[in-house]
Amino acid sequence: MDLTILYRGPLASCDYDCPYCPFAKRRDSPEQLRADRAALERFTAWAAAQTGDRISVLFTPWGEGLVRSWYRRALVELAQLPHIGRVAIQTNLSGRTRWLAEAGGAGRDKIALWCTYHPGQTPYDRFLARCRELSALDVRYSVGVVGLEDHFDEARRLRTDLPDEVYLWVNAAEGQSYTDEEADRWTVLDPLFPYSRHPHRSAGLPCRTGESVISVDGDGTVRRCHFVPAELGNLYDGSYRSALGPRSCPLAVCDCHIGYVHLETLPLYDVFAGGVLERVPARRPGIPAPSGRRFLPLSPVAGQA
Repeated sequence: MDLTILYRGPLASCDYDCPYCPFAKRRDSPEQLRADRAALERFTAWAAAQTGDRISVLFTPWGEGLVRSWYRRALVELAQLPHIGRVAIQTNLSGRTRWLAEAGGAGRDKIALWCTYHPGQTPYDRFLARCRELSALDVRYSVGVVGLEDHFDEARRLRTDLPDEVYLWVNAAEGQSYTDEEADRWTVLDPLFPYSRHPHRSAGLPCRTGESVISVDGDGTVRRCHFVPAELGNLYDGSYRSALGPRSCPLAVCDCHIGYVHLETLPLYDVFAGGVLERVPARRPGIPAPSGRRFLPLSPVAGQA
């Protein structure tokens, strides 16, 4: 079985103070950190034992994982295993990158980072230096920003300074509407921004989640994705397996990339072929016309087209 797992344990602490994030500067107690470590080590041991399956993992912690040694170790250990296809993590890239050398060349081929730059939380030059370290280590990564107006100049600067082959993505700010002119400015930086601009209709549409993609929490509870609370079973007793199968989305809309990327009605598995987990396109998107109409048809919510 080929299975993609989005793992989110109890970790909720972050070293940044982003005003648009509800988990900014949250502190976990020593007991909470120990619980998160134990949960992650249990998951890693389970994944290591699934030698009859082909497994890829994206860690999506609420907090910042790579400042914790157990997340770094999990990535390195999983990347050594032949049945692990890819192991990726969402990160603010605040920590050092030297640990990636421990994975060796073959391991680094499987490790990928989904990096978010948060202006005002870290010096620009420090973040860019981290990106250059990843390039020097030949680690796959993407870089992105939240599409707030006061982020635009730094995002444009980042697009200029990053290597051409590194994809710069832009997430539409939660709850923000963009005029066509505003959207076009962001689309010049990220030609795929139109996919993020509007929530996507998803009710009743086929989605890979719950069939080849699942979400797992620290207790091993399996759900189809992070956004649908219905449980499919438990990872560790194997009860989830009988629940896997084709299914349509029960939600009206899907507005997060880690959700809608799996919708079968969107072409994003082709766009990100080989890099779905780390948000790395198969080839860097070209610069579109100012209208942004070069893209495949999108599925905005009614009234927002």
